[in-house]
Amino acid sequence: MNNFLQRTLSGLSFVVIVVGSILISPYTFAFVFVIITAWTVYEFHKLTNSQGQIDVNPILAIAGSVILFLISFFFASSDLLQHLVYSVYGFYVMMVLVFELYRKKKNPLHNWAYFLLGQVFIALPFSLLNYILYIDKTFHPWLLIAMFATIWLYDTGAYLVGVAIGKHKMFERISPKKTWEGFAGGVLVALIVGYVCSIFITDISLVSWLFFALIVVIFSTFGDLMESLMKRTIHVKDSGNVIPGHGGLLDRFDSMLMVAPAIVIYLSFLFFR
Repeated sequence: MNNFLQRTLSGLSFVVIVVGSILISPYTFAFVFVIITAWTVYEFHKLTNSQGQIDVNPILAIAGSVILFLISFFFASSDLLQHLVYSVYGFYVMMVLVFELYRKKKNPLHNWAYFLLGQVFIALPFSLLNYILYIDKTFHPWLLIAMFATIWLYDTGAYLVGVAIGKHKMFERISPKKTWEGFAGGVLVALIVGYVCSIFITDISLVSWLFFALIVVIFSTFGDLMESLMKRTIHVKDSGNVIPGHGGLLDRFDSMLMVAPAIVIYLSFLFFR
């Protein structure tokens, strides 16, 4: 019971912080998510560095993720910055790769590879959240909240249905607890969320919202499986313990890592076709 209460309270606090940061103002969103991005990148490299022969400098990786996020935020939200501003981030990445020449580590190729993987797998999806919040240079907080709500409720629905009636394993090699029954239950919940969103956000049609929900479901599942594969390979249960009863931030945002790029592409077709 104590563990259940701890998970419930910490989970609710997490949701309040994420949703509140989006609703209060773009700058609270930027402030909170810069911290989340930096901490998630830190957790990622803490895990990968534990394998041996891998020694990515976490400070340099975190700095790169923050630069990418802030450039994306200011570029997505205003016309003040041009595409050229991304050259700053590109130059930074090049300098980190050059820096590896002077570190004299045992396997610099692994350090290069894992640094770039952290930027692509973690920093890039978080940076793309800015393009959902500002899909057409206009502030759309409810689109981003709808994405997170669909992810969370899909996960909840899949978990509850899977626990109740789940029998057929979905991907036993990587995630033994996932079942096709749970997946089906999660899909149903996600479609209901899409229907509810269509009632309150009428700029997007019902059919488009249902496709939105299905995209979230598919890529959320892949994101979760990818993080499960990483943790299973490294032989750890959680990426951290920053959220009591839930693990680390990487554990909480793993689904989003694949969803964000897919939703940005989907919304760009809806708004700019």
